[in-house]
Amino acid sequence: MLADPTRVQVLWALVGREMSVNDLAEHAGKPAPSVSQHLAKLRMARLVRTRRDGTTIFYTLENDHIGQLVTDAVFNAEHAGPGVPGHHRDAAELATLHPATTADSTPARSRGRRA
Repeated sequence: MLADPTRVQVLWALVGREMSVNDLAEHAGKPAPSVSQHLAKLRMARLVRTRRDGTTIFYTLENDHIGQLVTDAVFNAEHAGPGVPGHHRDAAELATLHPATTADSTPARSRGRRA
């Protein structure tokens, strides 16, 4: 599941928050139908779950373990590049890399998330 860059972008965007398909498509820079297909695969793999609000479906990570898995994968990949990996920066710099990061450098928890 993590071999596809779009799916990694989608999962990374969902760490600590929920988003709609359109928000995820904008975040990933991909068409909504394409992101929707990736989300269907992620749902079948039980990595994400949904919540309906009217006609909008919101996606969130299935549990905190998925968030940790994605965070570890992204942080590990940062070590392959040149320079100081982004996650080794201070909390203010880290917050620019991932908006859901709080001052203590841990992903913010979303309401209603199962452990």
